[in-house]
Formats: sequence, C-alpha cells, structure tokens
Amino acid sequence: MALANYSSLNRAQLTFEYLHTNSTTHEFLFGALAELVDNARDADATRIDIYPEQRRDLRGGFMLCFLDDGTGMDSNEAASVIQFGKSAKRSPESTQIGQYGNGLKSGSMRIGKDFILFTKKDNTMTCLLLSRTFHEEEGIDEVIVPLPTWNAQSREPVTDNMEKFAIETELIYKYSPFKSEQEVMEQFNKICGEKGTLVIIFNLKLMDNGEPELDVTSDPRDIQMAETSPEGTKPERRSFRAYAAVLYIDPRMRIFINGHKVQTKRLSCCLYKPRMYKYTSNRFKTRAEQEVKKAEHMVRIAEEKAREAESKARALELRLGGDLTRESRMMLRQVQNSAITMRREADVKKRIKDAKQRALKEPKELNFVFGVNIEQRELDGMFIYNCSRLIKMYEKVGPQLEGGMACGGVVGVVDVPYLVLEPTHNKQDFADAKEYRHLLKAMGEHLAQYWKDVAIAQRGIIKFWDEFGYLSANWNQPPSSELRYKRRRAMEIPTTIQCDVCLKWRTLPFQLSSVEKNYPDSWVCSMNPDPEQDRCEAAEQKQKVPLGTLKKDLKSQEEKQKQLAEKIRQQQEKPETLQKTTPVRSQADLKKLPLEVTTQPTGENTQSLTRPQRPRSPPLPDVIKNAPSRPPSSPLAKSTMQLKKRSSASPNISTPKLASMLSREEASTSRTHQTAGKSNSNLKTHAKPGTTTKPLSAALQNAKSSHETPSPKAARVPAAKKSASVKCPQASTTQKRILNTSEDESEEEEEHKKEKTKRGKFVAVKEEKDSSEVVVELTDSAGEEELAELKRSQKDKGLHVEVRVNKEWFTGRVTAVEMGKHAVRWKVKFDYVPTDTTPRDRWVEKGSEDVRLMKPPSPEYQAPDTQQEEEVIVAEPSTSDCVRIEPDTTGPSSNHETVDLLVQILRNCLRYFLPPNFPISKKELSSMSSEGLLAFPLKEYFRQYEVGLQNLCNSYQTRADARAKACEETLRNSERKLKETEEKLQKLRTNIVALLQKVQEDIDINTDDELDAYIEDLITKGD
Repeated sequence: MALANYSSLNRAQLTFEYLHTNSTTHEFLFGALAELVDNARDADATRIDIYPEQRRDLRGGFMLCFLDDGTGMDSNEAASVIQFGKSAKRSPESTQIGQYGNGLKSGSMRIGKDFILFTKKDNTMTCLLLSRTFHEEEGIDEVIVPLPTWNAQSREPVTDNMEKFAIETELIYKYSPFKSEQEVMEQFNKICGEKGTLVIIFNLKLMDNGEPELDVTSDPRDIQMAETSPEGTKPERRSFRAYAAVLYIDPRMRIFINGHKVQTKRLSCCLYKPRMYKYTSNRFKTRAEQEVKKAEHMVRIAEEKAREAESKARALELRLGGDLTRESRMMLRQVQNSAITMRREADVKKRIKDAKQRALKEPKELNFVFGVNIEQRELDGMFIYNCSRLIKMYEKVGPQLEGGMACGGVVGVVDVPYLVLEPTHNKQDFADAKEYRHLLKAMGEHLAQYWKDVAIAQRGIIKFWDEFGYLSANWNQPPSSELRYKRRRAMEIPTTIQCDVCLKWRTLPFQLSSVEKNYPDSWVCSMNPDPEQDRCEAAEQKQKVPLGTLKKDLKSQEEKQKQLAEKIRQQQEKPETLQKTTPVRSQADLKKLPLEVTTQPTGENTQSLTRPQRPRSPPLPDVIKNAPSRPPSSPLAKSTMQLKKRSSASPNISTPKLASMLSREEASTSRTHQTAGKSNSNLKTHAKPGTTTKPLSAALQNAKSSHETPSPKAARVPAAKKSASVKCPQASTTQKRILNTSEDESEEEEEHKKEKTKRGKFVAVKEEKDSSEVVVELTDSAGEEELAELKRSQKDKGLHVEVRVNKEWFTGRVTAVEMGKHAVRWKVKFDYVPTDTTPRDRWVEKGSEDVRLMKPPSPEYQAPDTQQEEEVIVAEPSTSDCVRIEPDTTGPSSNHETVDLLVQILRNCLRYFLPPNFPISKKELSSMSSEGLLAFPLKEYFRQYEVGLQNLCNSYQTRADARAKACEETLRNSERKLKETEEKLQKLRTNIVALLQKVQEDIDINTDDELDAYIEDLITKGD
C-alpha cells in the first residue's frame, strides 16, 4: 500500500523532554562520560583528549570537551546522530561497542543541558547543536536540531537552501557559547588533520549546593566526582582517570585528560601468578535465539520477494510469447535478472539463518583469567567486559562472598561477546539477569579452583602477604613503602607499557633502577632496553598465561554412603549427649549442663517428667525489666538450710527470667556484678512469711523440682512436698551469684561494680531420687588453677589461626575455648572450605602441630567477646559450714508483683501456642485469674497442639507425594515422546537412504553419520 495512504494517520512524536528522560538511565556519571569515549573508539580514533574550558558565563563555570582523531562524519552521517535508536554499528559479528544509537544523546544530556558537535570528513565541516535551553526558551515541544555544513577548503556553505542555512547558524550563534562564525571556525581548527570530531558539553548539571557534579579543580590531571570521599570508595568510582585506565580490556586508543596521558592497563598483565581457565556452556542462548528469530524473519521476506519476482518474470515471458523484438528481449532479461538476484539474496539469507541455527546449538566458550593484585589487595573482585568494554567491576563471587581471607586480593577478568550476553543501554549491567547470575556462579567455581592451584592457603595467607609488605592486620591498609618491598612487588609483576607511535604493548625487563621510575607520556619503542623489542616494526609479544583446569569433586557411591552414615551418627549422638549426666569438674563442663525449668503443683505426688524446652517463646512483658527486687537476706552460721513449700493455694513459682539469666551467666565466662549499696538492681527468689529463701546457687538445681508455668514442650510435673538442703564443706568459701538485671545501667556504672575473684570448683551436681533432695556440693580445690588457666585462655577468642585438615591448611578464627583432659582446646571456625567433606569448624588442642597462630587481630577486627573481660563477684567469706538465710518480710508486696508477672507470662505462652479449635478463646484466656490458670486443662491443650502439628506435617507430606507423582508421570510421558521421536527419525533416515538409492543405484551408505555427511555435502555442492 502506498505511503500516501497513511498520511492521515497519527504518528508518534518525540518531545524535547525525552532528552532529559533518556539521560536518567546513567546513574553512574562516569558511565555517561565513557559513552563519548566509546564513540571515539568505534570511529577508529588513536587519541582522544578530554579537558575542561573555563567559561564563567555558563552554568557550572566550564565546558567539557571531547576531541578525537577518528574518521569523523559528513552531513548525512551527522544527521543520523539525531535519530534515536538507529545505529550503523549494529550487527551480530560487530566488535564495536555502540549498538543502540543512543549513547551520544543520553551521555551528553546526563552531563549537561546542551551540547554542540563539530566534525570533519571528506572536505566538509559539519556543526550540530542539540540544546534543551533553546527548546525551553523558544517554547518548542518538538526536537529541532540545527545542522549547517561548510566546505573545508573555501569555508563556504554547502547547501541548496541558504535561508535554512541562515536560520541554523543564527540559532547556533544565539544558544551556543560561540557567538560568531569566526568563533565557530576556531573550534573546527582544533581538529587537526582532515578528519576528527569535537564534542563540547555546556550548561552542566549541578548538585543541590549549586556546584557542578564533576570536580575539575582539585586535581589538574584528573576529573573527579565531586564530594566523594576517597575512604571506602573504589578509585574508579571517584577518579575518571582511574576508570578510563581499565575501561577497555585491550586498550589501543590513547586517552589524555587535561593534557596528561592516562596510563591504561591490560588487567591480566598487572596480576601476580595469572592463570586462564576455559569455560564452556550451552546456557547462554537468549541473545543467539533473538538473532535466529530475526534471521528467520529476513528469510521469509526475502523468499516472498524472490517468488514474486520469479512469478513476474514467468508472466512476462508468457505475455510476450513469440515477440522477439529487441525491446521485448531487454525487458524480459531485466525482469529475469532481477528475479535471479532476488533468489540469490534469499539463498544467502537462508544460509545465514542456518549458520545462526547451528551456532545456537554450539556451546559458548569464555576465557576466565584470575590473578592476585599484590599492589592493592583490597581492590579485588571480578571485572566483566562486553566486546572489550568494561560493564561491571569488583563483583564478588564464590569464596569472596563469605568475607574471609580466602581468595582475598584475587582479581578476575572475562570478556563476554555480544552474542553471549547483551548489555543494558547504559552499559553498566547486563540485560539478562538470570544468565548473568549463572556467569557469576561459574566464575566463583573457577575462582575456588584458582585459589587451590596457586596454593597460597597451604603456605599461609598471612605469610604470603607479609612477603609483599602487608604488615598490618587491617586488610584495607596499603602495603609498606619500604624499598625492599617495592622491589619484591616489582619483581613479580613486570612493567607493561604502550608505545605512543605504533600503539603496541611492550613488556620491559626488570631493572632495579626502574622500581620507582615514572615513564613519560610519549614513551616509544626505541626507549625499550630489550634489544629485540626496541623498534616499532617488531611484533607485539603475547602474554603467556598458564592454562588451568576446573577439577570437579566427583564423589563415589562409597564416599556418599560414608558421609551419610557420619551425619546420621552425629544426629544420633545429640540426644544422648543431652540426656547424659556428668560430674561438673570445670567451668567448661558447667556450660554443657542443660538448664531445664519444670513445674510442681501443690498436693500432687507423681514422678517427674521432663521434656526439652521449646527454643522459641512468647516475648516477655516490658514491665519485667522494671520488676522490683529484694535486698539480700542476712546469713546465719552453722545451720542446714531447708526450704519448705507453702501448703496454701498460692504455689512457689521459680521465675523463667531467673532461669534464663542463670543459663546465660553460667554459659558465659562467669560475668557477674556485685552491688552492695544498690539492692534494687539484684534479683533473688523471695518467699512469703513461713518460707525460707534459698541461696541462688541452690535455686539453680531446685528449679528442676519447683513449680513453674509450663511451656508447650515442658510437661507439668506433680510431686509431693520436697525439702532441699545445701551441704557445704567446712573449708569451703561461700559464694553467691548476684545477677544484675538492670538493662538501663550505663557502662561507667558497671565498671565501678566489676571485681574479679577465683571461683570454687563444682564437684558434682546430682539429684537424689529416694530422698527427693537436690544436693549441690561446692568446694575450693586444686581446680582453681584450671579455672585460672581457662580464664586466661578465654582471651584467645578472636585470634586468627591456621588449622591443618587432610594435609591442607585453612584459615579461621577462634570462636570458643574450653578445658580438655590434657590441654586447652580451641573451637576454630574456618573462613572458607572448598568441599562439603571438610567441616566448617573444628575443635583443636592449643599448641598442637595441626594449628599455628597467625598475626593477632587488630582492635577493630577483634571479636566482641574478646574485648570484654570476664567478671566474677566475691561473697563475704564465712567460717561456718553452711549458711541459713532467713525470709525477708519487710516488703510482702514484692512477692505479689512477681507472681502477677509470672501469671502474665503464662498467659502469653498459652495465647501464643493456642490451638485453633480450643474451647477457651484468647479473649477468655486474657481475663482468666491465677486460680483459673491453675485449673487450666493443660493435658487437652498439649494434645490438640500436637494433633494440629501432626495434621500440618501430614498435609505437607501429602502435597509432596502428589507433586512427586505428577513429576514421575511427566517423566514417563517425556520418555515415551523421546522414544517415538527417535523412531520417527530413524524411519525418516531409512526413507532418505531408499530415495537416494533409487536416484543413484551405486550409492553405498551404511551409517547415520555417513548419511548426514552425504546430505551436507550434497547441499553444499548444490549451493
């Protein structure tokens, strides 16, 4: 249908506001500057100069200029610049960076509001102005771009419409920084030679404080990001010179900033012990599938055109019939030639489509290069390039994600082709996030292999870094600037420099005099001390990088069974360890005791039943933090303490808060506080008149038989009235544990309360079943030496150590310390282990051959538990055998408040785990009195709770079984379809062989491979 028929239809329009919208894709400002550098590289430029020009009359105070010596543009090519999304660089095989036809517009508009372009090519000079200021002041909605052209020799206008040329130049003089033709020509004169391009960006964008985003004054050799602190910021995020140095994987273009050359880098040449790994995968198909679909579409169009031309030729031949005049023959020949040309084009596009389809099935191969950055070890991670252009930098993968010293300082480099992964428009990420994550995962696996191959961990990580001058435990500290360390680093990484004339890279031999040498910007091959590489005609030497191989751990069936059996054994040992009762001989043994809190209602006499406590519980009320506490009771000499339960309706309830605090106090290294004058900060058990209060250490064991509110996994334990006695030897020193519960107390107050002492040694903790007495014996024995040694060893927490496991050394930190039978034992958590067979942590004996100490951690990296001192309290020594504590009746209201708090905690527990169909609602439970809670049907409560859990588990199991059955059915259908397809394929091959034998009787084909080769050869010859 003719285009004129569409003239009345609506058209999409591009408003000037899109210029700003389009620029917002560049979140990283240096990425916008890099877009203009990319355009120069794609134009085959050998040099680009980036520099500011001071202009106080413009916003920002300066203009930013990009001058290159590339191929330039004529007027037609410059006109294509203002077409959004159109690019002549776009092709699957292209190695150019630009693909979207958007970089110049989006990048320049991110830096400033306006830009003007000057370009030379083929004896023409063209100027282009794209200005948001012009559109705003003129009130124009459409994007209008003045584009005048002059003759390079005569400086005369090149145009057929002088009126249009006059309007364009008038707009340039009005809205650009250049107000006359002479000033415009001066800009063209900056382009040396007959070709090149100059882009000037002005009216720069400002920050909230009114200053420009780019800082061009702090460092005259650099362009920096304004108000960006160097601490904690990667150099490439703050300095455009540093970013431009690594912008391309194989730099061939010289970049000058403010007239000073950027020392570009080939990253693989700047690393210690580089190693390459070839990675092959069929995973990356998204981009290739898009190219195949595009090729299929082009084939369909070309095929239709070819058929139409052939049909037209046949129709003309029939119409002419026997007409043999010259004009008729010429007309017929033209139509037939056109049809032949169309058919050839269709065949070519079909072959291209077939090639792309074959390429789609072929695996994609990538080269991973890893090495250690011994110059700046804190700058590590993966640098990922696309078509030689940097897309992502400092990406942490594999062991680096765990934050340990394993793989620290290692840099990886990979160049991903356009057909494997497609970058986003701003060239700061990849379009297919799923395939990009797959790439990072593969790099992580190869990184772990590289770390194993270079064997740094086996020799000792700290020792390795010490060798290159990293003497501080702080990872981010730079290496030592001593000359011997500088020489050591220079010996391992030879200097690689680019010739300013031939642009070839040369590797200089190591010389002591060149350790701190600064090479000139105009370095040339003749300055090379190597006689074989001291001229530009010499071929560029390729870097020799050793090839590594990824070795996957393939476990045999026997190893898998052994590992599974070991896991089962460890799981079976856990409940046995919990149930076992062992004598307490040291502080470490005390930590292993499970602290169980059970209940004992009044008037019932049944055997005690214990269940492990549920690890999660309802939150405690806020008022518990401010619960009133009683002052310590006065001791009486030479009497045996007996605690009798009240026979009244109100039971003796041991506080869960007390139990949990006791557990924490004993699990830590005996940190307690004693406050003699401030009794309101100490927590103790209290009794009403007629009862006797226990010492706190005895209350620990009596908590197993005293009455308390149950949790869903702790059964009610009815028992008869029991009395508990605390037997103390005559030579013993009475000790009290006073628990400080004041959470709001400041650290300065706590420092005044800390006082260290030696603790008595627990000889045994046992429960006498026959007499129903809980006996705790305390004594001061020779164990004080072991406890003192344990306290000294607690300071080892947080130390960096290396542990030998299966003949390999692994780094880690000491996380726990305990007294063993013969020596102090450390629990070491490893920074990184490569396989599942190596445990994540391990107990080792201090001072053994399998453990060696690394450097002590710096204070900022020291573990929190190593920065706190162990605190214990001293009770007043008594000459009596034991202590009798009389009840304190001075504050009876305190006891009621404690009971009310515990009742509230019980309500919270019951509400938190209330079964859905329980006859008592949450509202009724909230208003229930303490007497009602005593009669609460706990047995039915737990039964319904367990039934609900069982139903939930059964529903999960039923769902899993149904899903497994569906998967099995799908698998069977897939196998059946595969078998049918294979049978059809075989039948088709048989028919093809039969057909070929009919056409050519002497043909001899015996295998499928011979048949495929014969058909491919036949098609190739036919083409």
